[in-house]
Amino acid sequence: MTLTLTWSQILAWRLRRQLVSAAGGADAVAVARRLCGVQAQVASSARLAVALRSAEPDPGGIDRALWTDRTLVKTWIMRGTLHLLPADELAAYCAAMSTLRFWEKGSWQRGHGVTADEIAAIVEAVPAALAKAAPGALGGEGSPGALGGDGALTREELVDAVVDVTGDAHLREALTSGWGALLKPLSRLGELCYGPPREGRVTFTSPRAWIPGWPAALPPHEEAGVRIARAFLGAHGPATPEMFDTWLFGGRARKAVLKGWFRDLAPELTEVETDDGRTLLAPTEHLNDLAATRPSDEVHLLPGFDQYILAAPRTLAALIPPPLKPKVSRQAGWISPVVVHEGRVAGVWETKSGEITLDLAAPVPQAPLDAAVTRMSALLRPGSGHA
Repeated sequence: MTLTLTWSQILAWRLRRQLVSAAGGADAVAVARRLCGVQAQVASSARLAVALRSAEPDPGGIDRALWTDRTLVKTWIMRGTLHLLPADELAAYCAAMSTLRFWEKGSWQRGHGVTADEIAAIVEAVPAALAKAAPGALGGEGSPGALGGDGALTREELVDAVVDVTGDAHLREALTSGWGALLKPLSRLGELCYGPPREGRVTFTSPRAWIPGWPAALPPHEEAGVRIARAFLGAHGPATPEMFDTWLFGGRARKAVLKGWFRDLAPELTEVETDDGRTLLAPTEHLNDLAATRPSDEVHLLPGFDQYILAAPRTLAALIPPPLKPKVSRQAGWISPVVVHEGRVAGVWETKSGEITLDLAAPVPQAPLDAAVTRMSALLRPGSGHA
């Protein structure tokens, strides 16, 4: 007999698995590992997402993990957006993401004003330039590696280094006019990630030089894809392969690749039915826990770009009531901070003059709402280090 789950159960289970209803994250790395990454397009949102899930919020935890311990890494990855990922998992994500080589398509090249030869030259030259900049690389005083001392290059330094490596001055125009887009292929290939900021400026470095224990080669994508799908379903499931594809690739995965990953993972999964008639896949090891989960009556304030929202389809009415969708998923990919009640979005919120302002679309019990606002206000307080 197929297990039937209500969406109220599923959403309550996700809240717990994602460390929202039970803030037990040991540190920023543990939170990022459980969530399958923390979106970092807006740094303050990433800090809040980690803080509200942490057993003991640590204002300096993310920076320390990124730039001192090197256990967390910042790079363009899922859907081409900036994320924080555990450093020891980046190679697997790169192996999976590199199965979609969008930069080799003529339509993408024309859209970004580069030729096939130019993007191929950039993909080859950036790793060479970063390798030359690495500590201990040949080049001596005045070489790119001497600029930062840590093997990281600012945007301007990397452009200069690429032109120096290729001898093609025309690439300077291509890189400066389409900067982020032209570097995203390198992040997917495991050849580029963010380095420590220098005097307020972004820097880039090579995972090979920056991350301890970086492998000689990326793992097979078959192994990596199964590993990521397993982790995704363990935090954001039950779900379908298409939901996973939308989260990871923006819905553009190669169908044969996606089918292969879920075929290999199939022995660990069980089909479940939802109360709105959907068939989803759940990790078999979590079935009993899912079945025993009672609907949540909790109230939570989540920051913008939170994984609880990002990893689910924006069309999932059980999570985001259709009338609220325009307020949650706004223009230019902006995802608003949300008020969650009973696992479902009940409204949005923002800060004005240091105070939290609520825009509710459904009744929310006052006492737990006040507690959620108080908790978020403490994290936003000047000096807390989370805002």
